[in-house]
Amino acid sequence: MCKQLLLSLSILLAGFSFCFGQGKWEQKINENGIEIFTRKPVSGNLKELRVVCELACTKAQLIKTLQDINGYHNWVYSTKSTELLKVVNPQQLIYYSVCHLPWPLTNRDLIVQLTILPATAGNTFEIEAKSLPAFLPININFIRVPYSLALWKVTEINDHTLKIDYTFSVDPGGSIPVWLVNSTLAVGPYNSFMKLREQLRKF
Repeated sequence: MCKQLLLSLSILLAGFSFCFGQGKWEQKINENGIEIFTRKPVSGNLKELRVVCELACTKAQLIKTLQDINGYHNWVYSTKSTELLKVVNPQQLIYYSVCHLPWPLTNRDLIVQLTILPATAGNTFEIEAKSLPAFLPININFIRVPYSLALWKVTEINDHTLKIDYTFSVDPGGSIPVWLVNSTLAVGPYNSFMKLREQLRKF
């Protein structure tokens, strides 16, 4: 009887966890070989983002572009300015960025630690970009982004093609209507990856 009760309870809890866990990825854009998905997170109301695409470049070219902080305004959506703060080592750096938001919203600033992670397999590697909100004092002209995390899962298909599986979650801080953020969440990344392709063609 006790075993039966425990089994029923475990099934109930598993169902409860599933109902209130992460939602399924829903495709929002599928154009020019770029797929954009969003899903409901485990907690909070702001959706998580996923981008899947291929880039015609090498591993070295992608890393060089991502580490070129001063060039972010050329391809990262809504980036107003960027500044390299610290080079920790060849695989890690820290930078400061100001993001433009349309009036009447206040522009955001954030500090990001960009890390090239050790390869997980022979042809696969990851790049992590996570926010460090306390790295600099608060600038009263902006609202500091308290949390952001981006993860690039990159697979080398051949010598000149990479498959990208990019995920991103953020708390923009301050007061922004959740519906507004969620309704426009896919637009910025799509534009960014289109422009990233253009940047990579320059090599």
